Amino acid sequence: MQESYHKFWSNRLGREIEMLKFGNWGYPILLFPTSMGRYYENKDFKLIEAARGLIESGKIKIYCIDSIDRDSWYGKHLHPATRVYNHTCYDRMLNEELVPSIQKECNVNKIGVAGCSFGGYHALNFAFKHPEKVAYMFSMGGAFNIKPRLGGYYDDNVFFNNPPDYIPDAQNSHFHDMKIVLGTSEHDFCKGENEWMSQILHRKGIKHWLDIRPFANHDWPIWRQMFPEYLSKI
Repeated sequence: MQESYHKFWSNRLGREIEMLKFGNWGYPILLFPTSMGRYYENKDFKLIEAARGLIESGKIKIYCIDSIDRDSWYGKHLHPATRVYNHTCYDRMLNEELVPSIQKECNVNKIGVAGCSFGGYHALNFAFKHPEKVAYMFSMGGAFNIKPRLGGYYDDNVFFNNPPDYIPDAQNSHFHDMKIVLGTSEHDFCKGENEWMSQILHRKGIKHWLDIRPFANHDWPIWRQMFPEYLSKI
């Protein structure tokens, strides 16, 4: 399984950002880390290993991007307005710099996005903010409501980056083209957020799969089972 490390300067963020790529070719999946996780987290916790067969066969190519959660949603050393603004810069980096380069490199119009836990937030939020660029969205143990992290602070940037707030009234034909999986489990403390998001999508007539696994907790073992199964449906 080919692995390569990349570092690039982002004008949108004003900093360098790091990334790991896995695979020579295949359909591109942008994979986010969990809360405050780094670009190597999904490798370290063997989520990449779980998808080895699909990567080595050339079906999938995975891009593990870094997060800036410590300076955005989890950056309690910063004013909430600054934290949310930093996330909008991260979103611009993804949308205007990274994803276009992935589209060009893989010769595709749309990519897949995925993530576990808070990485599921990043995947779903990017997919619904930029549905013209996303064909597949796989969330595993996702947490989607970011308002509790901001101590009551609220502005337009919060609204437009909090999926339970903006999705109900959002309109885009590309929503109905996406293949969406909300993966959770019986004892996942984020199960309620996944059921809530499923209800929102159901009311909008957006097809999706709410996959609730029995017995499992909010942890890597069940995510390692889910991930290759979801990828195999591409």
